[in-house]
Amino acid sequence: MKSDIKLRRLNFSLGIFQLPMHEPVPEWVYQSPFFQLVRTTEECSLVCAMDYIPKDRKVEPIWKGIYVEGPLDFSLTGILQQIIAPLAEAAIPIFAISTYLTDYILVTEPNWEVAINTLQGAGLAFVD
Repeated sequence: MKSDIKLRRLNFSLGIFQLPMHEPVPEWVYQSPFFQLVRTTEECSLVCAMDYIPKDRKVEPIWKGIYVEGPLDFSLTGILQQIIAPLAEAAIPIFAISTYLTDYILVTEPNWEVAINTLQGAGLAFVD
């Protein structure tokens, strides 16, 4: 079944790691073409382009990103489900990021090609 959702591949790799709670956001983060910072009472998590992360940081395995072409209206439902469900069925772990305008799905580099093929097989189109 063909979907109206259009996907794009991010053209850089990402790293996911934690910052110590007391540490200010490092200046190098702001140089990255993509970053997400979430601070809660329990942790401070950062997603950033790998090329900008200092080598001394303990980073989760390298991730590749899929961008849902937007903007997506807040009244839309099931967008992430259409993307995540086939990946879950294929036992591919994901890391999801939502922004005001759209969604991003991150997949570990070893699962990248299988994830792309799985999504295409589920009727999702890549426009890049």
